[in-house]
Amino acid sequence: MTKTILVVEDEQTIRELVKLLLEQHGYHILEAKDYASAVKQSQLAQFHLVLLDWMLPGGSGIEFIKYVRKQPLISHIPIIMLTARQHEDDQISSLNSGADDYITKPFSNKELLARINAILRRAYPENDTIIKFNDLKIDTQSHRVSVNNQEIELFPAEYKLLSFFMSKPERVFTREQLIDHVWGRDSYIDDRTVDVHVGRLRKQLEISGYHSYIQTIRGSGYRFSVKIEK
Repeated sequence: MTKTILVVEDEQTIRELVKLLLEQHGYHILEAKDYASAVKQSQLAQFHLVLLDWMLPGGSGIEFIKYVRKQPLISHIPIIMLTARQHEDDQISSLNSGADDYITKPFSNKELLARINAILRRAYPENDTIIKFNDLKIDTQSHRVSVNNQEIELFPAEYKLLSFFMSKPERVFTREQLIDHVWGRDSYIDDRTVDVHVGRLRKQLEISGYHSYIQTIRGSGYRFSVKIEK
């Protein structure tokens, strides 16, 4: 299945060359040219790996690594530093901060592809990629949601919500806990916004009857439960 890679690079020429190379080898590419746009992409889009420059307008690659590692839904995503900084101390600092690999510029296309392929194989083994309850299914590799093999289109925030709920069934989560786990505590999400997203998710599941799996627990929050009839 096609993997999506977020390329965070402020130099447009390098970003376009990397994008072209990876697209030629079957990857889907998202782009970010500075720290702020990288954070925004991480909140709105789904991706499987980050190629990250060190020096970025508005913040550093190291800061972005630390940000990602604090976000529960994306903390597992592998990150490769792709930078002109060649000093050993920089490499050690990067790896200690949470990077999975470190490649210096100029780089070999063959080496870059080999490193990407190796990390993706380790990070996304071909098993344990399906979360399923009755006929409701999430493929966590392709980020597809389906009922009876009919795909349901979800917005990114609603996909994150459903993935989180389905990975922890029967547990009640407060709105504050959902903010921390789904959006991250550094996000500008309030309780009302959580309610809006839960409502949208229910609406998107309503046609299949699975909206009733997402239960409101009065005075507490929300729970995903399959112990009901559709």
